[in-house]
Amino acid sequence: MSASLVWTLCVLVALVMVGLYLSWTAGRLDRLHSRIDAARAALDAQLLRRASVAQELATSGVLDPAASIVLYEAAHAARQAEEEQREVAESELSQALRAVFEEPQQVEEVREAPGGDAAATELGEAVRRVPMARRFHNDAVGAARRLREHRKVRWFRLAGHAPFPMAFEMDDEPPAALAERAA
Repeated sequence: MSASLVWTLCVLVALVMVGLYLSWTAGRLDRLHSRIDAARAALDAQLLRRASVAQELATSGVLDPAASIVLYEAAHAARQAEEEQREVAESELSQALRAVFEEPQQVEEVREAPGGDAAATELGEAVRRVPMARRFHNDAVGAARRLREHRKVRWFRLAGHAPFPMAFEMDDEPPAALAERAA
């Protein structure tokens, strides 16, 4: 075997290995983008559930009129918000929930009303699940961002035309009185 044939085979093997590595990296990035999509869908579902339960509780007549109006308006705004304003609207709903349910006695008053126990339990579960769903989404976004920052991904354009993943930043701290009862 001549030396040039050996070098040609070595270069060919190296190119195949680089191609396989780039293909594996592109597949990994694709899986991360799919994970982001699934996590975003789960986050959207949890946010919608929280807003729906809050809106239902606000219209049930269990709360006092002022609290009902505050909660209803914040929940309605969160459900109707455009994508650009979604984080702000969801944060405002979190603040409204904390304002309405800042005292444990307010939660107890809701629970004592007819149908209030089920509504308070459902709302407690919803406000507890939102931070978990947001954390899963933001973890997936962070992993994809770290991979997309590598030179090999940028140089070989392994991300294709996928938009750069954005984290969902909002105030998602649940009211202490609701979180305690739901846990």
